[in-house]
Amino acid sequence: MQVVNTIMELQALLDEARLNKEKIGFVPTMGALHQGHLSLVSEASKNSSVVVVSIFVNPTQFNNTNDLKRYPRDLQTDLDALSTVKCDVVFAPEVDEVYPETDTREFNFGALETVMEGKYRPGHFNGVAQVVSRLFDMVRPDKAFFGLKDFQQLAIIRAMTKQLQLPVEIVPCDTVREKDDLAMSSRNMLLSTMHRKNAPVIARTLFESCNFVANKSVEETKESVINAINATQGLEVEYFEIVDGYTLQPVDNWNDSDYIVGCIAVFADEVRLIDNVTYKK
Repeated sequence: MQVVNTIMELQALLDEARLNKEKIGFVPTMGALHQGHLSLVSEASKNSSVVVVSIFVNPTQFNNTNDLKRYPRDLQTDLDALSTVKCDVVFAPEVDEVYPETDTREFNFGALETVMEGKYRPGHFNGVAQVVSRLFDMVRPDKAFFGLKDFQQLAIIRAMTKQLQLPVEIVPCDTVREKDDLAMSSRNMLLSTMHRKNAPVIARTLFESCNFVANKSVEETKESVINAINATQGLEVEYFEIVDGYTLQPVDNWNDSDYIVGCIAVFADEVRLIDNVTYKK
């Protein structure tokens, strides 16, 4: 595993791999790695000759400066975690390396970015598109791997890749969960003991709501999920939307789409957790 900090070092390594006709798999991360990230790296290793992982806390996707400051950073611990899987190159640049000049690009993702995360975190997805497109230009991967936990982000990255006509295959990977069903997230380590104990209610409530398709309306399902989570000590729903999985637009009934997803954001004190579930008729 080689660790590089500059684009020049990175591209020298990858140009050699390309000369050898090796396929490059890429997993972009913001560090604070957990088993969910490692599962993406493992998936990349199954589908690529060379696996690149970036570790970069991107300032342009944080609309809350306190959230940026509190985001956990521990490069050595991340490198130790990556040493347990097949990772060939770690790209860990400084901010000035990724943004030598301010990125003023404005992306337009239409209705994809006006709902859910886009509504409650204005500017977030523009920052995501800025950094991922830059990283794609630096790495030039054949395939890039993203978790389905960040469901809306995955839709945005697919749209961005199509808009910019980038020759990268976007590979979605299943959400990885703790033994108590909590979706793995770097933010979980910020939870207090009490909030960590109660946070699994989010996933369990979503899973239970899958049974409502047979006997509850979409609106009744939304109310039931929100009320159950809000009744749990320390948890407060920011939004819960039941949407078409392709367009991310809200559905009114279970027959509106053949791919319906429930997406949620919940505050556990000041820690914001997201999750989703797919409804099957």
